[in-house]
Amino acid sequence: MNRALLIVAHGSRREASNEEIRRLTERVRAEAGSSYHSVICAFLELADPSIPTGIEQCITEGAEEVIVLPYFLSAGRHVSLDIPQEVEVTQRKHPGVRIRIAPYLGGAEGISGMLLDCAR
Repeated sequence: MNRALLIVAHGSRREASNEEIRRLTERVRAEAGSSYHSVICAFLELADPSIPTGIEQCITEGAEEVIVLPYFLSAGRHVSLDIPQEVEVTQRKHPGVRIRIAPYLGGAEGISGMLLDCAR
């Protein structure tokens, strides 16, 4: 099955911040190897591509499953409401494609260890 990973960040008026996410996505793509058919990023607001556009790109590139990974530290409104709503809109257009939302970054198992590593 062709799986795609869509890393979703907030988006910023500061283009350097958006570029930081794009560079992170390139590093994830390189490390993922053949685990994912494609690895791209999208933004909730203030930058392109949007979440629906990002999902559409994954599907156009042949994804049968799209995993949406919220690059957010807490389960605020964006994680709990906005991202699921954006995903739902695109899911309705593509009922044959599995689109699922992975746990947000701040809720990941290894986050406490990563924080300690950064502090060292």
